[in-house]
Amino acid sequence: MVKAFFRFLFKIKGWKLAPGIPKDAHNCIMLAAPHTSNWDFIYAIAALDMLGIKVRFTIKKEFNRFPLGPMISSMGALWIDRSPRKAGEERPSMTEVMADFFNHEENLPLAVLVTAEGTRSRVTKWKTGFYHTALKAGVPLCLSYLDYRDKIAGIGLCFMPTGNIEEDMRIIMDFYADKSPRHPEKFTLDHRYR
Repeated sequence: MVKAFFRFLFKIKGWKLAPGIPKDAHNCIMLAAPHTSNWDFIYAIAALDMLGIKVRFTIKKEFNRFPLGPMISSMGALWIDRSPRKAGEERPSMTEVMADFFNHEENLPLAVLVTAEGTRSRVTKWKTGFYHTALKAGVPLCLSYLDYRDKIAGIGLCFMPTGNIEEDMRIIMDFYADKSPRHPEKFTLDHRYR
């Protein structure tokens, strides 16, 4: 129901889908950028749903309460529980928890949507947990986008991370360099990889 409403908004606001879907887009870490507005989430969920991608996103388990919990679950929430698995153990990192989702057959195929900027505000350094998660899980990185200039959304590129974060992040920065955000003043590429 919620996704249907998002698709309706996508269409009446004049958005279009870019043609083609990389074959790896159904089991991956799906990067979403630029991210400068709450509208980005709505349009990204709508676009990926219309492209046939069963996209999921992570959210803290503490939000899994009525009335929001069921609604968020219906949109594709993966509830993150970072509590220690056994008494005396340290709590797992976000990367470990996310990578572990790919180890459970009932979750597959799994496309986990991540906003690498980590915020809608301007940042000069992107978070890199998505990269380490893809490496640890052995899944590709897929680069989805919203281009507000042309009102087009799609998935442009999927690739396996090599372990050379500098080279791989340069590929990502080059891909997003010409994408137009809703609020250009809030978007910048990671200066470390330009």
